[in-house]
Amino acid sequence: MAMAKIKKGDTVVVLAGKDKGKTGEVTRVDPKAEKVVVSGVNVRVRHAKPTQADPQGGKKPFEAPLHISNVAIAGKDGKPTRVRIETGKDGKKVRVAAKTGEKLDG
Repeated sequence: MAMAKIKKGDTVVVLAGKDKGKTGEVTRVDPKAEKVVVSGVNVRVRHAKPTQADPQGGKKPFEAPLHISNVAIAGKDGKPTRVRIETGKDGKKVRVAAKTGEKLDG
């Protein structure tokens, strides 16, 4: 299994779609489906019928997943950057921003 280039908690920029250019934090990653959920991005509305648990019902906004290829890690300048995986001297793999060369882990 290859190391994930985007992880929960990363700040990402949306590269495509109606929310192109927006920035947010990754709240969930589904590596099998290659999807990520970004807070405040790709907000959809689900119309819920009133139930005993939720007597009000109504429109419930939620963040729908985006394909992982449509987001990129935001660098220090807030612009998108690709991620490179490098092996350190101790043999551990580290994520590195391709533009600046800064380490993204630790």
